[in-house]
Amino acid sequence: MASVIIAGVGSFLPERVLTNEDLSKIVDTSDEWIRTRSGIRERHIANEEEACSDLAVKAAKRAIADAKIKPADIDLLIVATASPDLMLPSTACIVQRLLGIPAHTTCFDIAAACSGFLYALEIAYAQLQTYRYKNTLIIGAEKLSSVVDWSDRTTCVLFGDGAGAAVLTKVDQSDIGILGSDLGADGEFVDNLYIPAGGSRSPASVKSVETKKHFIQMNGREVFKSAVRIMETVAREMMKQHQLTPDQISLVFPHQANSRIVDALANNLGFPPEKFYVNLDRYGNTSSASIPIALDEARRAGRIKPGDLTLMIAFGAGFTYGATLVRW
Repeated sequence: MASVIIAGVGSFLPERVLTNEDLSKIVDTSDEWIRTRSGIRERHIANEEEACSDLAVKAAKRAIADAKIKPADIDLLIVATASPDLMLPSTACIVQRLLGIPAHTTCFDIAAACSGFLYALEIAYAQLQTYRYKNTLIIGAEKLSSVVDWSDRTTCVLFGDGAGAAVLTKVDQSDIGILGSDLGADGEFVDNLYIPAGGSRSPASVKSVETKKHFIQMNGREVFKSAVRIMETVAREMMKQHQLTPDQISLVFPHQANSRIVDALANNLGFPPEKFYVNLDRYGNTSSASIPIALDEARRAGRIKPGDLTLMIAFGAGFTYGATLVRW
């Protein structure tokens, strides 16, 4: 049987680094307060001229080079983002133009928040199996600094900007690449993590701007509880489907949101901490970009080798969630 593999990965982080000490000069907080509650020390912040698409393009170029193909070889492009350049057109179409990808390419965005990369991975996998496409480029890209209220210390300390990308293609080899995915959502919890205004339900107005309804609002306690519970459930289901135990998995890539969530998840699943790849201390929560950034970093550091079995686990606004199993 043919398999779908991740042929190349790439990532990009803006140059500017915002430390916890820097934030303590903006809002009533401290390095200790942030680190003990989230594990985050610093995050990267895009400048005013950089849009989501600019970050996406730089990550995509590195993934395309890693896959040893050209932009003209891409025939399906998916961008997962919660901070698109515009309401319309899609950021994917902007990325297509900037990369010089041919006009016949299928391009679209998906909105699954922090689970976006895994959702894009599953869509790309299914489309490649139809034989209609040969090379798919998927990107998780975020400029969350543009939708964060910098006077709200409960949220502004958590998020960062960045992008990660992957090229998927099909090979005539079994038991390699994407082995399975388990995705889902629970819309009962949409009000626990959302941006209240800016859509058709609550269009932009003077009042919505004045009351800061265009920024991320979060019920941190409920998000924490749900994240641990749901990610544990979906990870166990994936391992059960494939009859796997923790010792058979080389590395786990959890969504990089909060160190306490990651620690609780590893403990509940019975994984040693060193099997969970964590970089949130340096980047914060980059939403849909967090898993592909971690993948690229781990690959370049030699943490992923041929034959390794890796598990990706995500959770995000919606609440969306997912787990994907990959053999390299």
